Amino acid sequence: MKRVIWGCVLGLLLTLGLVPTALADNAKATFAGGCFWCMEHPFDELPGVSATVSGYMGGNVIAPTYGQVSSGRTGHLEVMQVAYDPTLVDYDNLLEVFWKNVDPFDGAGQFCDRGSQYQSAIFYHSDEQRQQALASKQALEASLDDSQSVVTAVRPAQEFYPAEDYHQDYYQTHPVRYRVYRFGCGRDRRLAEIWGEPSEATAGLPTAQ
Repeated sequence: MKRVIWGCVLGLLLTLGLVPTALADNAKATFAGGCFWCMEHPFDELPGVSATVSGYMGGNVIAPTYGQVSSGRTGHLEVMQVAYDPTLVDYDNLLEVFWKNVDPFDGAGQFCDRGSQYQSAIFYHSDEQRQQALASKQALEASLDDSQSVVTAVRPAQEFYPAEDYHQDYYQTHPVRYRVYRFGCGRDRRLAEIWGEPSEATAGLPTAQ
């Protein structure tokens, strides 16, 4: 709701010529972290993020369906695209949230979801994003011991295909099913093992009505 209100206010200010167009333009960031349902909430909570959209990227089929992508045969990954205002939140902040919500050591999927379509990745939209993503990955690698290896890919962004409507904001539209899935998948348990703290993604989740 707050994003809708902010969008209306911003639109009015633009109409009146009170906001420079450059400041109103949203930047894009795209992340793959396994099931896209689980990647929306932590970014939705960030001030400066105006929208999160679940979708598909990285494959060789035009406008793929969920069934096609989940089969693992299209080359796409499940991704979540963020629209954000870089004057309010910078890309490095988004990268910090991304790392805390993935298992960067798993090259065969994420948590209970297995297959290339569930691998973790950062898709960059500019050379600046590429450099920041690589720097953040290198900083993470430098903090680890020799027994761990970060396998998360840093890749150029490709065509983004939004997922079907019923996937969008799933943690809000189906809170009980979402919680059951998330618990059953062991996502938060594994994230706590890696990062030594509860996942940010579970804080403030809607409860069943």
